[in-house]
Amino acid sequence: MQHSLSIAIDAMSGDLGPASCVAGAIEVLRSTPDLEITLVGIPSVLEPLLLTASKALRSRVHLCAASQIVGMDERPRDVMRHKKDSSLRRAIDLVASGQASACISSGNTGALMATSHFVLGMIAGIERPAIVANIPATGGHTCMLDLGANVSATPVQLFQFAVMGSVMAHDGRRATQPRVGLLNVGAEDIKGHDVVQAAHALLKRSSLNYCGYVEGNDIFTGAVDVVVTDGFTGNVALKTMEGLARMQSRVMHEELTCSPWRRLGSLFALPALRGFRQRFDPRRYNGASMVGLAGIVVKSHGSADAVAFAHAVRLGIDEARRGVPSEIGMTLKAQAV
Repeated sequence: MQHSLSIAIDAMSGDLGPASCVAGAIEVLRSTPDLEITLVGIPSVLEPLLLTASKALRSRVHLCAASQIVGMDERPRDVMRHKKDSSLRRAIDLVASGQASACISSGNTGALMATSHFVLGMIAGIERPAIVANIPATGGHTCMLDLGANVSATPVQLFQFAVMGSVMAHDGRRATQPRVGLLNVGAEDIKGHDVVQAAHALLKRSSLNYCGYVEGNDIFTGAVDVVVTDGFTGNVALKTMEGLARMQSRVMHEELTCSPWRRLGSLFALPALRGFRQRFDPRRYNGASMVGLAGIVVKSHGSADAVAFAHAVRLGIDEARRGVPSEIGMTLKAQAV
């Protein structure tokens, strides 16, 4: 069979190590006949993890040797200087050379962003990369950026984030013109600091489907398809959401098991509880794209298991098939601000 798509995986990354990366990659191979995967890492560690794969699947897996591993607490500058043979760097190099269409890594976010920026460069016209991910919302999900790549952003950069978010949200399953909102402390035009107000003016003059200011609660209502903010605010919001989700899960478990009667009653609620858990399973939303780069890089959560990592791989595949960097470049050129 002629294979047309190749994905590079930093297989030594993440809190759970290579096992979850390899298992997730194999799962995606089973459902994607035209896919080939290159596992980047230490061959003696990776080869035993492939023994259970069928011969047909194994024929679509390639190994790329890398002698170094990037730790989660290492400084990006040190990684770039001293770990040029790391699995993280080699996986990005495969994208830069055209041998892979996307890179997936569960590794150090700062090192991954800095190395990707250095090796791949930026899309023409985009000043800074941004981290974008899907947030569960009423009726589907909300595309939100920046989630931590840039502590601050200029009005022009916020406008560029809006362009990139609009491209990411237009994934063939949603409106042809995604609704874009700018995160603010209020919906009125007079609200917000100078940077937000200047970005608001740029977005109003653009041809994006800009809906104006949105507040934090609008992230979950489905009022817009894209929420734009700076990386400091976006990252605080994301971590708050994650903490709230964990707290709700703990409280629900405590309430349903605090007495024999509650435990008995919970049996009747099992179908609804399973549906709730499946709908808000964070593994379904794993994978944050580093957009603005002249290549596709997807960051998987460091604690991702095989199921979650497979979702990150599928996200990379989807972006590769769509040619997201080229689409962002064309969309930016079409904007008049």
